[in-house]
Amino acid sequence: MITNSCILKIYKKNLLKNYHSFKNKKTNLIVAPTIKANAYGLGDIKVFNLFKKEGCKYFFVATLEEGIKLKNKNKKIFIYVLNGIQNYNLKLFKDNNIIPIINTRNELKKITETNLKFGLHIDTGINRLGIDYRELPKSIFNNQKIDLVMSHFASADKINSKYNDKQNEIFSNIIKKFSKKKLIYSLSNSNGAAISKKYLYNMIRPGIGIYGGNNKNILLKKIIYPVVCLKAKIIQIKTIRKNEFIGYNQTYKTNNRIKVAIIGIGYADGIPRKLSNNGYVYYKKSKFKIIGRISMDSLTINISNSKHILKVGNYVNLINFSHGIEDFADQCDTISNEVITSLGERVKRIYV
Repeated sequence: MITNSCILKIYKKNLLKNYHSFKNKKTNLIVAPTIKANAYGLGDIKVFNLFKKEGCKYFFVATLEEGIKLKNKNKKIFIYVLNGIQNYNLKLFKDNNIIPIINTRNELKKITETNLKFGLHIDTGINRLGIDYRELPKSIFNNQKIDLVMSHFASADKINSKYNDKQNEIFSNIIKKFSKKKLIYSLSNSNGAAISKKYLYNMIRPGIGIYGGNNKNILLKKIIYPVVCLKAKIIQIKTIRKNEFIGYNQTYKTNNRIKVAIIGIGYADGIPRKLSNNGYVYYKKSKFKIIGRISMDSLTINISNSKHILKVGNYVNLINFSHGIEDFADQCDTISNEVITSLGERVKRIYV
């Protein structure tokens, strides 16, 4: 029997609790999980089917390829492609029951020549995807094929940002111009949904929040549960003499005789080299410093003062409920989104 060197445990109950935490923000609120980038590294097909069984009907992905992978044949399940129609064969959208989000005037011209239902992305100030709100053609407000109108915050992780209010005001004024009565309006991601009820409209698109991250947003942290734990196996234990170097480029030198454990996870699995001589791993209530450079397939920890009898085959935690993805992200000087989307294919996903 092969036991994987590194494992990501995904707690399904907490994932669903987070979904319902967002649902409870407002009566009849549509919660449309963003499952792009392999559901933020957690496994898009598994997550898609889990939320479907829970009654979720709306989902967002980034690319048409991601949408097709989900093989959605249910006409009552709506999958939106955020990156638009690009140069795709538009027949693929119809054949696979996928709805494109239109981001440019050129895309808008192409889609209106078809019979396809579509969503419209209005850029209210992030200056990324979307049609500038000042450049919307008047004809769009009477288009009956529009299913959804959305925009995206530039600073939703900033609770008191005046820029959020500015974008909300622009969005609110624009959507009043649409003549179609039953439209879906969406402005907020996870962070935006936590900040204020005025940002909710009738749909939100949670991403990192539904997967247990909060980007240090105190309001978001209050409503979500941790979802993942990352652990890796000890593959060797050895004693290193005084005045020896550990790892590539001699970045760590022993001051005395120490005992180390080699852990079977490295930068090929998504562990940033920035944690070299800087990060920690955990075993029960103990923590151990990462020493030397992180390699492609392994890292080394100092276990000299361990209260536990560690053996080859034991697993240590890099992320757990006590030291979550936000703590790990802080160590790496990044955000939790990057942490979990960077986890490699060798990391075995286990759903519990």
